Amino acid sequence: MKKLLLLFILIIFKTHSFAQSDNPTIPSTAATLKSFIPNGWKMILETTGDLNKDGLADQVMVIENTNPKNVIANEGLGMNKLNTNPRILLVLFKTTANSYQLVVKNSGFIPSENDAESTCLADPLMQEGGITIEKGLLKIYYQYWLSCGSWYVTNKEYTFRFQNQKFELIGYDDSSLHRSSGEMSSTRINFSTHKMSETTGGNEFNEEENKPKTVKRTIESSKLLFLTTLNEDSIDDYLKKIIH
Repeated sequence: MKKLLLLFILIIFKTHSFAQSDNPTIPSTAATLKSFIPNGWKMILETTGDLNKDGLADQVMVIENTNPKNVIANEGLGMNKLNTNPRILLVLFKTTANSYQLVVKNSGFIPSENDAESTCLADPLMQEGGITIEKGLLKIYYQYWLSCGSWYVTNKEYTFRFQNQKFELIGYDDSSLHRSSGEMSSTRINFSTHKMSETTGGNEFNEEENKPKTVKRTIESSKLLFLTTLNEDSIDDYLKKIIH
């Protein structure tokens, strides 16, 4: 009897652990959106629009694990508990059979709600960020705002277009504001046209000091990045190569 009870407990434990996997298996096709959300995960963001110009409403979702083991205690500055549960970006194409096809699964690009190393950082995606589909383009926004350790607020926007059977990064915008001095700067890059503009010298709080200057130039030609394999490190490395 004891052996049967132990076996039952082990089965339950393994089932629970599998359901709470940080890297779950996502089906390649399914009839409903709910089918793409693994056990133990939840959808935290979604948007709808035609991404491949076939007249059908495609779906973009961000799902998040709810595993308690990823909610960790914080003894430093910031919140007492940090939710480091991973998030996954899913891009689903609607089919003529009224089902959905998984086109992109990215588990390295969407930041978690909290950061164990930067404990004062607010949720970059859900603070003032988000995901939209505009004129067939997928746009992902992040805002980096810290309650301690930095006066800067940084907004980043990534623009993707479905072309060459992939979602390619065609645009990148980065703007910063110093919450104390009001100083502003921004960088805009169009990877398709190889054009970049950098603006410095702006000031949101002082009109007399608000003297923005914009410099435009051509960047080196380089292969476009793909949403499927994109992560924060790959973007930083990519920008270092083309911006001198």
